[in-house]
Amino acid sequence: MLSLIDWYPHAPLQPLNVEWLQQAGIEAAVLRLDLIDPLISGNKWFKLTDHLRRARAAGADGLISLGGAHSNHLHALAAAGKRFGFATVGLLRGHPQQTPTTLDLERFGMQLHWLGFAGYRARHEPDFWQPWQALYPNLHQVPEGGGGLAGALGCMPLVSRVREQLATIGWQDYDAWWLAAGTGTTLAGLVLGEEGRRRVYGALAVPEDHGVAPQVEAILQAGGLQERNFELVDASRGGFAKVDDALLAFMRANEVASGMPLEPLYTAKALMALAQAVEKGVITRGMRVVFVHTGGLQGRRGFDLGL
Repeated sequence: MLSLIDWYPHAPLQPLNVEWLQQAGIEAAVLRLDLIDPLISGNKWFKLTDHLRRARAAGADGLISLGGAHSNHLHALAAAGKRFGFATVGLLRGHPQQTPTTLDLERFGMQLHWLGFAGYRARHEPDFWQPWQALYPNLHQVPEGGGGLAGALGCMPLVSRVREQLATIGWQDYDAWWLAAGTGTTLAGLVLGEEGRRRVYGALAVPEDHGVAPQVEAILQAGGLQERNFELVDASRGGFAKVDDALLAFMRANEVASGMPLEPLYTAKALMALAQAVEKGVITRGMRVVFVHTGGLQGRRGFDLGL
């Protein structure tokens, strides 16, 4: 694990040219985290980097983490483990099933353990990790989705990645960030990185009762940040993994218009929420917005999208 955290993938900043933004007089650019790598894609790598530093400092042989049968986080973790030569273990929600994602996890060499649904719900209990630590004493434990302060610290450099590329799209500055929020970790990293200078909007891909707001607050408190310049917007459309005809129609139209692939659980919901915010006047004429494409395109394979 000596060289993997020195990998510095490039995420291009590209103009987002779609009619509904142009008509509203709003400029947007996309930080294309989906383009950093075909397998270790999206914000998942950045959420892992500080966990990997801590694992290396502790002399760990690898990482153990949690996720579902379509988890983008576990997919990126397993792919990184295969490429950079460290062990990975995945604790999965539910009962054994084969999905395109789990087949990849096994192909990448990740050891899988299925916890059932009750077992997975216990992941927040204080003694949850004890048996897994006993079974895998040389593995570093990573929260679900790569979350926590370590995950957010890994996402802080995304702010500088954008600032370094502003001139390439003819911008001197920007007004706000917009991105999907699943655990809120990446959003918290951007809030930490901005230190209150620009507002960060998180389009919730999960219902409000999933506890994203308190998770973000806990991360910001742990990071010592007093300024809370962020806003969470409901984009879940009735629940996590809820996909409806209106969302799919929006996704298809904007993929064609922008030439940018989306997926329905995070990026399409976030972009649709941005369009609704523009319509409501939350994002106003003359503003410049950075939209973060958080990747997750591998997850499209697990859904019949009719595309």
